[in-house]
Amino acid sequence: MANGRGRGDRGEPNFDVPEGRHPGSSRLDLRLSRDDRAGGAGRRDKPDMKPSPRRTPAIKKGRRRRSFLGRIVYAGVVLGLWGVIGLAGLIAYHASRLPPIDQLKVPKRPPNIAILASDGSLLANRGETGGRVVSIKELPPTLPRAFVAIEDRRFYSHLGVDPVGIARAMAQNVTRRGVSQGGSTLTQQLAKNLFLTPERSASRKIQEAILALWLEHTYTKDEILELYLNRVYFGAGAYGVEAAAQRYFGKPAKAVTLAEAAMLGGLVQAPSRLAPNRNLPAAQARAAQVLAAMEDLGFAKPADVKLALANPARPARSGGGGSANYVADLVIDVLDDYVPKFESDIVVQTTVDTGLQGAAEKALVDELTLKGARYNVAQGALVSMKPDGAIRALIGGRDYALSQFNRATTAKRQPGSAFKPFVYLAAVERGLSPDSVRDDSPVSIKGWSPENYSRDYRGPVSLREALALSLNTVAVRLGQEVGPKAVVQTAQRLGIASPLQANGSIALGTSEVTPLELVGAYAAFANGGTGVIPYVVSSVKSAEGKVLYKRPEGGLGRVIEPNAVSMMNAMMHETFVSGTARKSEIPGWDLAGKTGTSQDFRDAWFIGYSATLVTGVWLGNDDGEPTKKVSGGNLPGEVWKTYMTTALKGQSPTMLPGAGRWRQRGPAEAPAVTGSTPGGLIGALLGEPQPAPAKVAAANQRARGPSQDDRNFLEKLFGVGE
Repeated sequence: MANGRGRGDRGEPNFDVPEGRHPGSSRLDLRLSRDDRAGGAGRRDKPDMKPSPRRTPAIKKGRRRRSFLGRIVYAGVVLGLWGVIGLAGLIAYHASRLPPIDQLKVPKRPPNIAILASDGSLLANRGETGGRVVSIKELPPTLPRAFVAIEDRRFYSHLGVDPVGIARAMAQNVTRRGVSQGGSTLTQQLAKNLFLTPERSASRKIQEAILALWLEHTYTKDEILELYLNRVYFGAGAYGVEAAAQRYFGKPAKAVTLAEAAMLGGLVQAPSRLAPNRNLPAAQARAAQVLAAMEDLGFAKPADVKLALANPARPARSGGGGSANYVADLVIDVLDDYVPKFESDIVVQTTVDTGLQGAAEKALVDELTLKGARYNVAQGALVSMKPDGAIRALIGGRDYALSQFNRATTAKRQPGSAFKPFVYLAAVERGLSPDSVRDDSPVSIKGWSPENYSRDYRGPVSLREALALSLNTVAVRLGQEVGPKAVVQTAQRLGIASPLQANGSIALGTSEVTPLELVGAYAAFANGGTGVIPYVVSSVKSAEGKVLYKRPEGGLGRVIEPNAVSMMNAMMHETFVSGTARKSEIPGWDLAGKTGTSQDFRDAWFIGYSATLVTGVWLGNDDGEPTKKVSGGNLPGEVWKTYMTTALKGQSPTMLPGAGRWRQRGPAEAPAVTGSTPGGLIGALLGEPQPAPAKVAAANQRARGPSQDDRNFLEKLFGVGE
């Protein structure tokens, strides 16, 4: 043994199980008890420490599961919290895509142009909105209440977004009971109209709600409602209640009845489907729902509702062919000359008389309706103005709804013999008179041989007779005598602005002109020789009444000498006495004018005037198709007489300027046709023989007017003549 290697004795390991520790067991138990763990009760270095009580029961108690209801509540709270966080983030995201709140502004409404007649009544509205801005104070209380009742009954209590209304709308959609109210408030609808696109998306709805809250914070309830009423769309190009009231009922919004207010209130849900001029039964049914809602909320008395239901609103009938729109189009065409820029509503006062406008439209439309098919004529135009150029009536076509082309101002057509007064004026300004004689006989100019309408010839005739009977050969001779350039210059001096060709045929009106400029040129004869520029705008004001433009007095100054005016009025008066316009004579009135018919009866004209009114009528077809012998003396003359009889009614007849002096033969000039006279000169230039003295005497007799036999012949020949 190695007893000497260490100090003391060392026992060897013994794995025998001590007896008595595990009685009856011969196996070694190596499991740890609680006392064997660090910090356990089995620490033997501190014999005075008592063992800790067992914690097993406490652990089991802490792990007891929650009830099912508790778990639901807990999950709801968590989900709600996350929902709020998510919603806040979503709102923040969409808000970031809007302009900064401090920079938000309600966009300006496109300006409206209210076009008024001379008496202040409304002719038409122009602009993107179709009507002016109205204050909520101007409106009858039932009108704004109708919108609140059917669109947003909690309008005055919510803050821009109405959760109750949204829930109710959702419930009605789910149960399929129909929707009497939408989920969007009036404020939300306004926000959409002002700032957003019409797209349907969750993003737009969130932005709509944000903007609605901003509107409610910025404006009062009445201000929001007023903005809404002036911006909402009612169909047919009408934005705002004023435009809608005018469009559907022909009256201002301040004058609508309870039944009409209910119809307007119900219209905004579906303007196209519920428009009363397109689907009256649907519009009236919707209006009944509005009335019921108004009664339920106390916005209308039961008796008033009952009366409105018994007498439902109906759209106003369109007044004829809507000719006032031709006037409105002319106003818009010239407005830039008076007010180049404007950013708010303006009011344009015109010279048009509503009574005369209606009479002119009726006269033209009735004639075309009665005789248009028989004579193969589909269109017409009428222009009527005071001798100073102020337009009193303007009809640009048969029906504005079918054709917006303004034939009175834009269509250029050959005036035919209606152009001859400029030829005769050029002649009298060079020394001739109504009693000067020229030869009515065949004429040929470089192979061109114009003929008279009657295809016969009368020999020597006075200028008075030649113009009254519209003899082509005499007009051509006079045109060659004074020169085509002189004829063109004379017409331009009186106001013809269209290009004119200075050739031989100019004497027969082959260069095209518009009805407006031709009537304007005739005005110089009616007013005694002053040139005019036809005008329709007398003043322009802002909506607040500030004058932006006022037409100055005066015209172009004298363009015809008084003696020449006197001679021209005497000669053109003769057309009503013995010539082509005699069927259009109005008893008691001193009238003058000229008929005109272009080649192949494509255009028919009648231009006539008193001392107080100048009116021109054109009839024809837009494509230039020949009519069935419509000439100036028949259909246009009938339209002219019908209109002028109404227009002159109640006025005191007045003599035309200077007409009395030349109604008979001139005071000094003896009519003669000799080789030494201008007539003889043109005859010699044309290589024609000069008339004998006996023919001159016959011409002097005819200057006093045709015989009864001649009248009978003319009646038969020109019954539908020029």
